[in-house]
Amino acid sequence: MAALTELLAAQPFWFWGGLAVALLAVEAATGTGWLLWPAASAGAVALVALVLDPGWTGQAVLFALLTLVTTFGARRFFPRGGAAAPGDINDTTSRLIGQSARSVAAFHHGEGRIALDGKEWAAELEGGGALAAEAEVEVTGIRGAILQVRRRR
Repeated sequence: MAALTELLAAQPFWFWGGLAVALLAVEAATGTGWLLWPAASAGAVALVALVLDPGWTGQAVLFALLTLVTTFGARRFFPRGGAAAPGDINDTTSRLIGQSARSVAAFHHGEGRIALDGKEWAAELEGGGALAAEAEVEVTGIRGAILQVRRRR
């Protein structure tokens, strides 16, 4: 163990480079996004240790500061989630907007079910009210799993 400690003290670049690779491997396996920035920070500290050698305390402080700044900065400027980008082929519901459908049964109080693409969907009629069975409608939007429709003219 003493030999390993001496090696790391003499070559901190390899410690930080190894840590960066290990963190990146765990990030690739999990895909959470939380370890990407610490991995990049460890890589940056490895380069700083190779050029400047600020000592172990300086390297640890630099790693901590870089990890905090990059992680919080990334969360602020690269938010995750939200709506799919327009034209995203994985967004299967957005292609329903503008499609024609028919009501399966009469709508009551603006709520009912429609048939579209061989499936039955919960739907809300714009403006509420009633709608007869087999009436033609057009999908105008989506709210969760409920399609918003209007009478077809």
